[in-house]
Amino acid sequence: MAAKTNPIPSVWARQQSEPDQPTLSRAAIVREAIAMLDAEGIEALSMRKLGARLNAGATSLYRHVATKDELMELAVDEAFAEIAVPSAGSPDWRAATTEAARSFRATALRHPWLASVLGQAGLAYLGPNLMSFSERLAALFTAAGFPEPSRAIDTVLSYVIGMSTTEAAWLTTVARSGETEAAFIARLMPAAQRAAADHEHLAGSYAAAAPNPAEVRNDKFAYGLDVVLDGLAMRLPNQGSPSA
Repeated sequence: MAAKTNPIPSVWARQQSEPDQPTLSRAAIVREAIAMLDAEGIEALSMRKLGARLNAGATSLYRHVATKDELMELAVDEAFAEIAVPSAGSPDWRAATTEAARSFRATALRHPWLASVLGQAGLAYLGPNLMSFSERLAALFTAAGFPEPSRAIDTVLSYVIGMSTTEAAWLTTVARSGETEAAFIARLMPAAQRAAADHEHLAGSYAAAAPNPAEVRNDKFAYGLDVVLDGLAMRLPNQGSPSA
């Protein structure tokens, strides 16, 4: 007798058991969940609170989404629909990749919870929007001539996700202060200067607050992305270097 296997814990691994009800659809549930995540963060999200916002009981939600984990998979996939990836016919793969990376970062900053949950959202990569995103990147890097596009994709996404996670966490801290980013940094600067005073190579970085913090963040992101793309360019066969 064959051993009984447990169902795969992912919304993408099962069929939706019931059609959407006119008054409460899966799409409506996901939209409201994203609004709640954006406004209050992951810790505040629960099926009970979400049901209250939708004027529905948790039982009604479970007809469309079996668990909170499934809800997070759906929310992640919905957010990925906002990321723009140029077509594989783009003449400059670096410019196209930069556009995609910037769009990913912008999406992650609009949804501060997104980047931090990508490794925790079950089999989110099986969602239709995330699949489409991955396919478009694969087409872009294949057209550019990378012999193993998945490695190039992983390298770029590791950088973008890492930077976006840190940046989103910082901006969440700023938002909780109720101040503008510039005002928050100005108030924090004296403590930062004291902390760095005895560190020769760091003290200069805290000499004065930047007049435009958002511009500084943009420049940091662009610099790191250029370094990553410089390295990937050396892996293209027509550059004469060994491929990854």
